[in-house]
Amino acid sequence: MPLVNLKKVADAIERAKKEAKPRRFKQSVELIVKLRDVDIRIPENRINEIVTLPCPPQDKLSKVCVIGKGDLILKAKEAGADLVLEREDIEKYGANRRALRKLAKAYDFFIAEADLMPLIGRYFGPILGPRGKMPIPIPPTADPKPLIERLRRSIRIRIRNQPQVMCRVGVEDMNSMDIAKNVDAVFTVLARKYRVPQNIEKVYVKLTMGPAVPVDPW
Repeated sequence: MPLVNLKKVADAIERAKKEAKPRRFKQSVELIVKLRDVDIRIPENRINEIVTLPCPPQDKLSKVCVIGKGDLILKAKEAGADLVLEREDIEKYGANRRALRKLAKAYDFFIAEADLMPLIGRYFGPILGPRGKMPIPIPPTADPKPLIERLRRSIRIRIRNQPQVMCRVGVEDMNSMDIAKNVDAVFTVLARKYRVPQNIEKVYVKLTMGPAVPVDPW
């Protein structure tokens, strides 16, 4: 059973589409959730979670970078990883902070062979850590395909310095009800950490360059 009222959310998304001016690019549909009565100065009250979307935008899937060696590299390439890095690339990127920042911005998720994590932590940690993008470790014998496929359908939600979540839940040419189902998936994950709807102060949906449209999702 959905946690939110899908029709009310879909109606708000339709309003957001109508109120946004046409652009020369395909705009994302964004969700903004503001919390109340949550002290984010307490680390346990923050969140850094992965949400698998039931209706991911097929032309705007998340990008996944895999770091490994040997068989894992071959499996990752066969599985369609967006970028594959080998052990020697770790130090190369570590010596070029500008390139590492571009890498962190370009890829949504990182997967790494478990025994490379200490080296990755040393060179990539200062950049990926604050962005909440430290790699997910996997054994060298694991098949990365299921994880790669799941992450490409996923988004990351974070609460760090402000009591709010901002995330992409679709694109403007998607069916609004499908986007509403993605919104519900976000709230399902939030409900594991916070009291929903008691800890929810305001909810908005908007297009990338459009105005925020308030929505009462309950």
